[in-house]
Amino acid sequence: MSTATASATSTKAPMESFAALFEESIARQEMRIGEVITAEVVGIDDNFVTVNAGLKSESLIPVEEFKSDRGELEVNVGDFVPVAIESLEDGYGSTKLSRDRAKRLAAWLDLESAMQEGRIVKGLIQGKVKGGLTVMCNGIRAFLPGSLVDVRPIKDTSPYEGKEGDFKVIKLDRKRNNVVVSRKAVLEQSMGAERQALLENLKEGATVKGIVKNITEYGAFVDLGGIDGLLHITDLAWRRVKHPSEVVNVGDEVTAVVLKFDQEKNRVSLGMKQLGEDPWVGLSRRYPTGTRMFGKVANLTEYGAFVEIEPGIEGLVHVSEMDWTNKNVNPAKVVSVGDEVEVMILDIDEERRRISLGMKQCKANPWDEFAATHQKGERVVGQVKSITDFGVFVGLEGGIDGLIHLSDISWNEQGEEAVRRFKKGDEVEAVIIAIDPERERISLGIKQLEHDPFTTYVADHPKGSIV
Repeated sequence: MSTATASATSTKAPMESFAALFEESIARQEMRIGEVITAEVVGIDDNFVTVNAGLKSESLIPVEEFKSDRGELEVNVGDFVPVAIESLEDGYGSTKLSRDRAKRLAAWLDLESAMQEGRIVKGLIQGKVKGGLTVMCNGIRAFLPGSLVDVRPIKDTSPYEGKEGDFKVIKLDRKRNNVVVSRKAVLEQSMGAERQALLENLKEGATVKGIVKNITEYGAFVDLGGIDGLLHITDLAWRRVKHPSEVVNVGDEVTAVVLKFDQEKNRVSLGMKQLGEDPWVGLSRRYPTGTRMFGKVANLTEYGAFVEIEPGIEGLVHVSEMDWTNKNVNPAKVVSVGDEVEVMILDIDEERRRISLGMKQCKANPWDEFAATHQKGERVVGQVKSITDFGVFVGLEGGIDGLIHLSDISWNEQGEEAVRRFKKGDEVEAVIIAIDPERERISLGIKQLEHDPFTTYVADHPKGSIV
C-alpha cells in the first residue's frame, strides 16, 4: 500500500467515527427531558421492571410505578409501555426513565380532554378529607366535595370509601395540581332520560319498585330511578310503627303504591301498606261488641295500653277499663309491653280507626257480685279506707268501697263532729242503705244500727202525753 493510500484510509476512519458520534449527539439532543417514548418490558422482578427503549442500555424502573391505584401489577414481559425521560445518558451512565411521569402526563391530558368534552372518568374513592373525599383518577389525586357525592345530601360518606365509580371533571388546574370531580353530575346525567320516562308514566295508584336510599324519623326515601318518593311512616304498615327502620333498611328493594304525585314539584308520596287489604274494613262485623279475645300489649301510655288484637290492628284499653275498683291505675303497674292479655271489644269506630277495649270486663264485676249476695238493711263490717269532707269510705269484700255519708254517722252528733272519732284502718260495722251496681255505689250507715230516737220517742209518747 502506498503512503498516499494509507493516509487516506487513516483519515477516513476518524471521519466515520466522528460522524457516528455526531449523529448520536444529535439524537440525544432531540430526546428531551420529560419527553414520553415507548419502551418494551423485558424483565420483571420483585423490585424493578427492566425496559428496552432502544437506547444504549436497558433501564430499570421501580416496580411500584407499574401498579394500579389498587396495587395490582399492570404489565407483563413483552408489553410496550410509554415512559418519560427523567435524565439523559451523558456517556458515563444509562438514561433514567419513569413510568409514573408518563402515566401522570397521560392522566392529566386525559382529564383535561374529559373536562372539555364532558366525558366521564373512572376513579377510586380513597378516604375522607375536610369537606369531602379524595378520589384517585389514573394516578391523579382529585377532590370530591361532600355536596357532590350524591343527588341528595349525604351525612355519612363512609359507605362510599374504597369503591370505584364514575365522575365528571368540573375543575382542573395542572399548575396547582388541583382537580375537582363530581359524582352527582354523573348521576343526574344518567337519571335524565330515565327520569323523564318515569315522570311521563307515573300516576296515582300505580305500583312501582325502588331502592331505599335514606331513612329519617318520619319515613324513608325511595329511589324510583331518576326521582325519589317518600314512604311516610304512617304508610309503611297498617300496624303502629315507631321508626321506619322497623320495616325497611337502606339498600332494600321495595314495592309500593303511588299515593300522590305532584308534577309541578316532582314530589311522590308512596305507600307499602296499601299493597295489602285494609284490615279495618269489616272489622266491626268480625268483632261485634262484647267479643272477648287475647291480644299482645304493643305500647303503654299514661292514659292506657294499646293492645294488638290482630296484625296491624290495635285497640286502646283506657286506664278506667283496666280495673273495676282502681280507676286511676298506672298502666305500667298492671301490664308490660309484650304481655298477652284478655280483652273485650267495647266499641269499634272504623271511620276514625279506633277500638275501645276493656280488661276489667273479662273479670267478674265485684259490684254485681256484691248486689247479688247482699241486700238493703244487711249489716256489714269493713275497714276505713279514707275520710273526706262528706263522709267515710269503708272497704268491703271484693275490693269495693262503700260510703258512710256524714249524715248517716250519728243520730245525735253533727256529722263534722262524729267523723272525728274515725281514723284510717278502723274496723266499723254499718248497715247497707242502698246498692247501685250500675253507678258502682254502695251507701252505708252507722246510725242505722240503732233505732231513730225521735221515732222511738214519738212511739213512746202518743199525742196528748204529758212530757
